[in-house]
Formats: sequence, structure tokens, C-alpha cells
Amino acid sequence: MEKSMTKEHLRLDCSKISGFIGEGEVESLYPQAEEAYKALRAGTCPGNDFLGWLDLPLQITEKDLDEIEETAAALRARTQVLVVIGIGGSYLGARAVIEALSNSFHAYDPAAMQVIFAGHNISEDYYHELEEFLADKEFGICVISKSGTTTEPAIAFRLLRELLERKVGREEACRRIVAITDASKGALRTLADQEGYKTFVIPDNVGGRFSVLTPVGLLPIAVAGFNIRELVAGAVEMRALCMEGARNRAVEYAMSRIALYRKGYVVELLANFHPKLHYMTEWWKQLYGESEGKEHKGIFPAGVDFTTDLHSMGQYIQDGRRMLMETVITVENADYKVVIPHDDANLDKLNFLAGKRVDEVNKMAELGTRLAHVDGGVPNMQVIIPVLNAFYIGELIYFFEFACGVSGNLLQVNPFDQPGVEAYKNNMFALLDKPGYEEASRAIREKLGQK
Repeated sequence: MEKSMTKEHLRLDCSKISGFIGEGEVESLYPQAEEAYKALRAGTCPGNDFLGWLDLPLQITEKDLDEIEETAAALRARTQVLVVIGIGGSYLGARAVIEALSNSFHAYDPAAMQVIFAGHNISEDYYHELEEFLADKEFGICVISKSGTTTEPAIAFRLLRELLERKVGREEACRRIVAITDASKGALRTLADQEGYKTFVIPDNVGGRFSVLTPVGLLPIAVAGFNIRELVAGAVEMRALCMEGARNRAVEYAMSRIALYRKGYVVELLANFHPKLHYMTEWWKQLYGESEGKEHKGIFPAGVDFTTDLHSMGQYIQDGRRMLMETVITVENADYKVVIPHDDANLDKLNFLAGKRVDEVNKMAELGTRLAHVDGGVPNMQVIIPVLNAFYIGELIYFFEFACGVSGNLLQVNPFDQPGVEAYKNNMFALLDKPGYEEASRAIREKLGQK
């Protein structure tokens, strides 16, 4: 997709970390950051077989977008609910964008198209209640898995495919199921070809946590009714800014957080003052946690929703152990205007706010919080977007992805693999007596004192 310049872009403010690191400490990282930047662009960094996300925004064609939009329109015409089945990067990106762009009370509108999620847990109660919810709904399924054998999504798909086929028949079910999977191999690809499901491909060179701008994210977002062309356009713009040279905002963010990490700030809080950004934080947590948490290294990513969490986590952030850095996502302009009214009785003592917009109060809470946390010993960075729309969410996604690639290389880990996630799976398979895990099963049962 071609780049079309816009006047405003996402901005970064790292000025409030200067009191926490020595003069020049961020700048001293620049030679390494420039090397990481060049290695990313040249495809010579560790994990270079998973750099497909880097140029992905430019590689999305009009034909690709047309096909995704046509499929989304067909699903919307046949169904009231789309169940997106996936885990990790196969659902978090789509959910983050949909939640950010949806009306806060969309889920309570019986006439609205609903996009809901499954395959991201193994809760029996969740699936019982999901099947109850879907019993009287016209629903479809978007199943996302490169292999088709990942435990959580595979269980969900088995359950929901059986429910859908029982409800509408196998032939109609095939029209309501879309599989996003490998181009040529794997259990889901085999089933999709056998049943004739509509399919989209997960590129081999794009890892799950970087996949939101592939059909993995774009199809559910389009079904939810949002403009995927604007989302991609935002990513195109941010890519252009990142490719202008190593002196860019994503590299500055990467250097700043690594400089703080080396000073002992080992936990990064991503904070927002807009409730629609909760799942953007969840997506960010996976992006950075899975990319950097290797070889006993890495910044631990955590999230808070303000002002809500100021009444729960605020005390620890202000006065607890000084290991925290904080990155705040600021949305400059609200979509709507709500003014606080005057009250003659003034029992709540809030008449000093009468005539002010709610967003003005929120912004002062944000500024006051940032100042208080800095005074309390928490370095603070700020990522600013003009408004909460598809374009700027696209910029935000690519900004964090590019910074993650640089940051991981500064830590000297491969930011594009995830070897550690197999450990729990191996134990689970052994405990469930999966064929081929007999020796591991015996070892675990001995450890647990079981026969």
C-alpha cells in the first residue's frame, strides 16, 4: 500500500527521564542502536527469518484489502456474531484494535455485529457459557493457527465447529468458517482444503505477536466494521518515519528504556488514561515480554489503566520499590464533548469544575500523575497520539514493533523467537499422557510423588 503523508504523527517525549540517568547515557547507546537499526533493515540481525513485519505495510495490496473486505462483508451478511479462535498474537492484536475503536457499550447493542474471542484459555465454564450464548445466535468462526494443533485454539475449534455444524448443517457451516493458517501444511490447512473453507495465509516470516497487520488481525477488524485501510495507512506512515534514519522516535524509545533498564529499572508500566486502550496494553505486554524475556534478561512489561488503577496500584507506583519506569500513552483529543454541570447544593464540592470538560479534568489528572510519579522516583516517557482512530492505532502498532526489534538487539537477545513457551506445553502433554511423552510423564509423576 502506498504512503500518503499526513500532517500530524505520533510523538514521543522522553524529557522526564533526564533526572534518572547520567548526562549522555542514552546517547552513549546510539552506536549500538544504529548498528541494530542497520541490521534490522539489512536483515542480518538474529531472527532475521522473522522480519516479514518490517515491510509488511507496503506489501499489503489493494487486492489483498479487497479480498479481506469482501470476506468480512459476507460474514456480516450471514452472521450476528463472529467467534475469533486464537491465542497470543493470533487474537491480541485484533482485540486491541477492535476495543480501541469500538463504542464502549457496543457489546450491549443487540443489533450490532459482535466479534468475540475463544481459544485463548482452557476454562470449561467459559466454553459452557459461550455455547449457551451462541445457542440462539447466527454465528461464524474465524480460526487462526499456523499449525492447527496448538492446544487452546484446537480445543475451541473442535467444540465450536461441532456446535455450528449441528446448528446449521455442515454445508452452511463451511460457508461461515474462515481459516487463517499456513499456506501449504499443517492440520488446519489440511482440514480447510478438505472442507472448502475460505482461507487466508499467515506469512512464514511474520511471528504471531507481529501479525496484526496480516489477515490475522485485519479480517476480524474488518468484520467488526472498522477501516482497515486507514489502519494500514498509519503503519505505512510510521514505517516511512522509521526508515528515514536511525535518529527516529522508535529508536529513541528503545534506547531510553534500555538505558533505564541498565540503571535497575527492570519493570516498565504502560499506562493509559483512556479505557479503550486496555487491550492495546495487553498486546504490548506480549510483544515485549515474548520478544525480550530471554537468557535471564529483559524488562518486565506490565500495564495499568488510569485513573482507575491509581486507586489500586497507585500507592505502590508512588512509594513502592524503585524498579519501575512508566510509559504513558496520551490521546490528545477526545471524540466527544461532555461538560460538568453546576449544582446549587454543591454537596460533592465539585462546583470548581463546573463548566469544564471531562477531558480537561482527565488531562490534569494525567499531568498531575506524571509529575507525582517522577517526583516519587519513577522515570516517565510519553507516547502521544492526536486522536484515537484507526490511522493512529496503525502508527502506534508499527512504532512499538520497530522499537521492539531495536530494543531486543540492544539486549543482545533474539527478539523474534520464543523458546521458553514450550516448557509448560511439554509438562501439560506429559501429564495428559499424550502419545510420545511417556518418559516425560514418568519423570514428572516421580517428581510429584505419584505412581
